Amino acid sequence: MIRYEALHGRDCSLVLEVRGTGAPIWRHWGGRIADSLAPPPLADGRGSTSFSLDTDLPLTTAPGFGHGWFDRPFLLASRGAQHVGVEFDCCTVERDGDALVVRLTDTVARVALDQRFELDPASDVVEASATITNCGDTPLDLGWLASALLPLPGDCRWVRSFTGRHNAELVETVEPMPAHGWRRENRRGLTGHAGPPGLFVLRDGATAHAGDVFACQLAWSGNHVLAMDHSDEGYWTLQAGVWLAPGEIRLEPGAHFAAPPLLATFARTGSNGASQNFHTAIRRRGPWAGSPPPPRPVHLNSWEACYFDHDEARIGALAERAAAIGVERFVLDDGWFAGRSDDRRGLGDWTPDPAKYPQGLAALAGHVTALGMEFGLWVEPEMVNPDSDLYRAHPDWALGAAGRPLRTARHQLVLDMSRAEVRDHLFARIDALLATLPITYLKWDHNRDLAPAEDAEGRARYHAQVTGSYALIDRIRAAHPAVELEACAGGGGRIDAGIATRTHRFWTSDNLDAVSRVAIQRGFLAFMPPELMGAHVGASPAHATGRRQSIGFRAGVALPGHFGLELDPGKLDAADHAALATAITRYKAWRARLHSGRVWQGEAADGLVWHAAGEPGDLLLLVTRIAPASNRRPQPVRLPMLADVPALTARLEALVGMRHDGTDLPPLFAQMRDGGAAFAGDWLAAVGLPVPPMHAESVAVFSLRAA
Repeated sequence: MIRYEALHGRDCSLVLEVRGTGAPIWRHWGGRIADSLAPPPLADGRGSTSFSLDTDLPLTTAPGFGHGWFDRPFLLASRGAQHVGVEFDCCTVERDGDALVVRLTDTVARVALDQRFELDPASDVVEASATITNCGDTPLDLGWLASALLPLPGDCRWVRSFTGRHNAELVETVEPMPAHGWRRENRRGLTGHAGPPGLFVLRDGATAHAGDVFACQLAWSGNHVLAMDHSDEGYWTLQAGVWLAPGEIRLEPGAHFAAPPLLATFARTGSNGASQNFHTAIRRRGPWAGSPPPPRPVHLNSWEACYFDHDEARIGALAERAAAIGVERFVLDDGWFAGRSDDRRGLGDWTPDPAKYPQGLAALAGHVTALGMEFGLWVEPEMVNPDSDLYRAHPDWALGAAGRPLRTARHQLVLDMSRAEVRDHLFARIDALLATLPITYLKWDHNRDLAPAEDAEGRARYHAQVTGSYALIDRIRAAHPAVELEACAGGGGRIDAGIATRTHRFWTSDNLDAVSRVAIQRGFLAFMPPELMGAHVGASPAHATGRRQSIGFRAGVALPGHFGLELDPGKLDAADHAALATAITRYKAWRARLHSGRVWQGEAADGLVWHAAGEPGDLLLLVTRIAPASNRRPQPVRLPMLADVPALTARLEALVGMRHDGTDLPPLFAQMRDGGAAFAGDWLAAVGLPVPPMHAESVAVFSLRAA
């Protein structure tokens, strides 16, 4: 007997056809449909085709390999030298609130598969996951298990994805859907500087602001695969999962392997709509569990202010200058622990350097808190220098196969986080710091790829490394729930929905060049909400690129995210010091609007880009010009999300990064600055908001509120 199981969100639906045997058939994932009339069975509309098996094999939630399915399979496994061709013959589907739970069994291959599809109606995000169990009496070697396989319609036209490297994260690429397939693999052992393992697929006619868009991101911080394949039947399939090294996952009888969740969404409102859905889902899954986060405090991180060259007196003076300019959280970066005069030694020995801090960190932390700031600390628990007491005591704790050279990066090795004794040692060291010092924040770094990633017996430890790191983080957060964590990996090397459930902030990039940061931050916001985006004002010239930018432009680019400083305010001249203090005051006044509601991103004529945060009746709009204008006058910036707002008052709140103070503004913009100008919402959507002439490397900030 055939029946249908469906999940419905605000704008999307998911429909499965359940037959009783075999995995459920995919009937629909996409736009919201009525639930009142069941469709005819798929088989009723499918006749035989040439050069095909006599048994029809439609797209299911878990197609196997070796029995007539020739597209990418959901599962690959073997027992000894024998391939395990999975063809599920038992199926049950149960409802669990907003979720469908699919339980599949192959009584011949002796494997069971549990799939879960949960559609959050608040975000229109499907959280899909899969768990395989070895029901046989011999080990099962797993080669591939998708977190989910999803259908895509044949009229999809573009794939939007991201690539990148250290200091150049989240570089957007847009490609036509390929004739055969598309695949992105990561084997670095952590998420990577390309950003979250995710992509956007745009249907014919879709844009940033309108049209059908499908998108996904894997909630995982390690090796991964994203793949799309074009079937000769005319549709596409989308898969994502953990990339597994040969022999990495062996399931003993009765054991199971859980693939990480895949977050997938459909939006009728273009790429911005899909990103907004992701933001809602990440907020609901994150450490604040759907509640509004507390105001994101202004940071000063010590790294680029002094690197390793610091001591109690110097850092204490830096903290005083930070507090004087309005900083609310002071984070002591690398260089505070024993022997750490450079990056060649000391990593793993998490005790204060007695030469730099003869009183330990208690005196400094007390000084920071007495200044009215929170105290934060940098750690890199998963790593160790060969020149450290920890490595000398436990060289076997570092990843590395016997007989192979130990390859360092940043002069460090990787600790085997799959080992309980390693995690216990690290927990004890970090717990001691958190229990004895007024630390409210840990910047948790990870400064190298995993190579090698084998243990002494040569077993790949990529997957176990991630789950071990998750376990340590979870244990620390359980013991110290008030402490916030920042995920950093050489900048943006570990930004993903898996670590996002455990962290309160991401370090977006080590590159603080404001021109570079515009694109990096726009890529970040494709997947993650702005309150998680660490965005700092760096020094000029920028340490990563050597380019110079005005303090106003640097502050304007950092404004949308979790604002902070990566410089010594004492090295600024009087004008820049005053401008930075103004920017900090401005951020504090606006952060509630910047970090709640929705985010829209767009492009305007002649190289302008824009960012809007809030809701259509209450928006902060940031318009950025990077390069000099080509046109004599700027064209208006169209804001499609305002089409249904009857009337708004547009106020020009600030011009930052300009080479003049705005006193020569044309009358309309002077009116906006001095009290605001009224516009109809449909005018702003169809024609656009006028913007003033802007020099290269400048930002204009507008407040738009319903009249």
